[in-house]
Amino acid sequence: MLRFLRRQTVRWLLLFGITELLLLAASLQLAMYLRYFRNPYELIEFSHYLSLRSFIFASVIMLGMAALGEYRTHLRTSWLGAVARQAVAFVIGGLLLVIGYYIVPQAYVGRGVLGMALVIGFLAVMTFRLLFMRLVEIESLKPRVLILGTGQRAAQIHNRMRRRSDRRGFTIVGYVPCPGEEICVPAENLLALDIPLSSLAKREQINEIVVGVDDRRGRLPMDGLLQCRQAGVMITDLTTFFERESGRVQLSWLEPSWLVFSNGFNATPLHRLTKRCFDVVAATVLLLLCWPLMAMVALAIRLESGPRQPILYRQERVGEDGKTFWLLKFRSMRTDAERDGVARWASKHDDRVTRVGRVCRKLRLDELPQLWNVLKSEMSIVGPRPERPQFVADLATKIPFYSLRHCLKPGLAGWAQLSYPYGASEDDAAEKLKYDLFYVKNHNLLLDMVILIETVEVVLFNRGAR
Repeated sequence: MLRFLRRQTVRWLLLFGITELLLLAASLQLAMYLRYFRNPYELIEFSHYLSLRSFIFASVIMLGMAALGEYRTHLRTSWLGAVARQAVAFVIGGLLLVIGYYIVPQAYVGRGVLGMALVIGFLAVMTFRLLFMRLVEIESLKPRVLILGTGQRAAQIHNRMRRRSDRRGFTIVGYVPCPGEEICVPAENLLALDIPLSSLAKREQINEIVVGVDDRRGRLPMDGLLQCRQAGVMITDLTTFFERESGRVQLSWLEPSWLVFSNGFNATPLHRLTKRCFDVVAATVLLLLCWPLMAMVALAIRLESGPRQPILYRQERVGEDGKTFWLLKFRSMRTDAERDGVARWASKHDDRVTRVGRVCRKLRLDELPQLWNVLKSEMSIVGPRPERPQFVADLATKIPFYSLRHCLKPGLAGWAQLSYPYGASEDDAAEKLKYDLFYVKNHNLLLDMVILIETVEVVLFNRGAR
């Protein structure tokens, strides 16, 4: 997952995670001391394997925070929203610890110690995050970026990355115009190229130059860029820069040559085998954990609809390489939802959805039978959302590069589902394609695990349910 992040961001993220791990581990040890400091004998008795217990406590709490997207580099939320997310994450982590203590009694630390550790850890992490965000906002610590170009493409950086959260990982020093190029950025952001580009980069302490010229033919200062590259300045294409910083691919800039020559699209046999093993293991574990819930959903559908109505619903979807397959879902709509045979997007407050179906859709319970599709190798745990053939045929003619999303198996969860709400139009499909292409290009096992964990947030906050 980290390969598409800048090196400095990776270092900050690792420092951030390690510090929180140590803070949470120390919280359990402090809670143990506060609980038993008046009784040295009990303190000694309950301190056995304290380091291991502290590591387990910290790891599980961090897993809960990861499930709520607390470690996403582009998370947009208010301070109150961040506190609420962290509170929910600690509740999830606490519940996981209780279950873990039931399964492994040797790891048990006591209700009082656990409660105190959760409170101390919550306050410690919240305080650290506040201080860390203040530190990250210090301009002198951010990589300094120079945009080469002032035309329509370069102006997209100014127009689409206006928020402070969008520029949290870098500072734009200015925009340098090339000869004959129109000026589409504010005048106060311009830098005159009155000295050689390498001298300008040295004077302004530039770490990275982003090439965003509309027409490169004969306009790029290649000698200057080469000298900057030799001096250790990173040279990046605008499309690659935007992909890395926003987590999506900008379709309006996309060219076949960029897709051909850029990194990514890892489809080696070893990678496919690893992804398939992950799918089988994850689907099997989820089936073992969720079968009682699936039985309850089936019973609820039967009680609402009657004995002669189907519980499962089969629908044709487009899979890998454009091949169709029959997707399984718990039936959430009336049996006459499409009696005229015309495929329709699901709308908000759709009157075709049953009462049980509405609950199932909000909690994503209707999608659990798709685990069988995963075991049959028709789907993956993580991948682009499978769409119906009627929609695909129409969208492929209107949206460029739409068919690229079918070079992977569709998935139960996905990067687009995490990053964009439910899509029910062509415009939504085009926006989601930006995230699907980002996943297709950068997917790996670590990214799959992160997406699967963060899907908990989608379920808890009903994002995208319809």
